[in-house]
Amino acid sequence: MSDGTAAPALHVRGRVLLGPDEAVDELWVVGGRVTYERPAGVRDLRTVTGWVLPGLVDAHCHVGLDTHGPVDAATSEKQAIGDRDAGALLLRDAGSPSDTRWVDDRDDLPKIIRAGRHIARTRRYIRNFAHEIEPDDLVAYVAREAVRGDGWVKIVGDWIDRDAGDLTPCWPRGAVEAAIAEAHRLGARVTAHCFAENSLRDLVEAGIDCVEHATGLTEDTIPLFAERGVAIVPTLVNIATFPQLAAGGAAKYPRWSAHMERLHARRYETVRAAYDAGIAVYAGTDAGGSLGHGLVGAEIAELVTAGIPVLDALSAGTWGARRWLGRPVLEEGAPADLVVFEEDPRADVRVLTAPHRVVLNGAVVA
Repeated sequence: MSDGTAAPALHVRGRVLLGPDEAVDELWVVGGRVTYERPAGVRDLRTVTGWVLPGLVDAHCHVGLDTHGPVDAATSEKQAIGDRDAGALLLRDAGSPSDTRWVDDRDDLPKIIRAGRHIARTRRYIRNFAHEIEPDDLVAYVAREAVRGDGWVKIVGDWIDRDAGDLTPCWPRGAVEAAIAEAHRLGARVTAHCFAENSLRDLVEAGIDCVEHATGLTEDTIPLFAERGVAIVPTLVNIATFPQLAAGGAAKYPRWSAHMERLHARRYETVRAAYDAGIAVYAGTDAGGSLGHGLVGAEIAELVTAGIPVLDALSAGTWGARRWLGRPVLEEGAPADLVVFEEDPRADVRVLTAPHRVVLNGAVVA
């Protein structure tokens, strides 16, 4: 919540990157808002100089969650500050059991778009993370989380099946179709956690809007995603942990372990093939489970490593991601959420991991 003290006006100079092919030399921040008209009569004017991007977007993280489940408000605050100080000023929280609505009252913390709490099949997800239910209850729980969230619902599309010893889909096709239809009726989009290949077709044909991780994309399903306009958030910094996970389960679930190793081995090829097919790809880290917060710069660099051109990788975590989520970029009158770097991120995306200044709601916060 604002303390009532107005932030100083800012004069932001250098190179303001408004889009992949558009830049200007300066902007001003007055009353926490962006303007391109030089303000008159401003007494307290601070200058910030460098290469400027709109606040970065982590399109898949979890504020209020750690490896054991929900966390207290103090821990949630540290998580949000970790993202903020890394330049991530817009977060799509892809499932959390904690109530983080209080963050909305804090001008110094990132803006969060919530997907409510994960919805998973009974005993088919990480303990204490999700509502664990059976298919007959899926529509009701999707409706519940659609109301609690900010226009998104998150279901767990596949997970290890202990009887099969491998990843298998969690939901019958009919249950998914009915649940997605209900979410859409309520004005919410639906996304799903999916690692495996065999969970994807039913979800896409049922009308899903996005798939998280999407490591199971193949030449059979990539065209379907492109045709239906289904986005993906690959979370490559999280997929990097697959070998460690696979090693931990190799003795008990060798099929699952080998499967996870294969998904990891072709992760870059999968993402590049999706991009080449025209699938929208966005940057997300999966921070808040086993990963710490503040990794979005590293995730954008991973998209470049996968073969996505630098400008498109930048857009996946800035301009394009904000428009996808229905939030402003740096247009006239928009909230002044921006990140300043000492070097041009278009020349080397690795500079994204070290912001020079972070401006949130017009105030320099980091």
